Amino acid sequence: MLSQATITTMLPVKDMERARSFYEGKLGFRPDGGARVDGRYEYRCDGARIALIPREGGTRAEHTALSFEVRDIASRIRELESAGVVFEEYDLPGLKTVQHVCVLGSEKAAWFRDPEGNFLCLHEQADA
Repeated sequence: MLSQATITTMLPVKDMERARSFYEGKLGFRPDGGARVDGRYEYRCDGARIALIPREGGTRAEHTALSFEVRDIASRIRELESAGVVFEEYDLPGLKTVQHVCVLGSEKAAWFRDPEGNFLCLHEQADA
């Protein structure tokens, strides 16, 4: 029923200028139009949408809020690091990163945070 609908992930942000600077300047998104009536900015992402929506208190997610499937995760990491993105490092039972990347079954994954503290992820099929 909804499998053909475009998905929009809503990310509440406290500081819209700071969030836009990150999503546009560091991640390379371009706004799909200007600010909407409610103050949100939207971005297209390969058939899906991301919306930054202003909220006084924000709502930082303690889980991965967005995960971007990429090819050649190492290259994407280098590109994002050159733009100033800082990747997380983990050394936990069942979750250890090497050069920012953790192999989880058939996927490679690397995490970073946006200015609101939301966890964002790059992931790649390990056999790709």
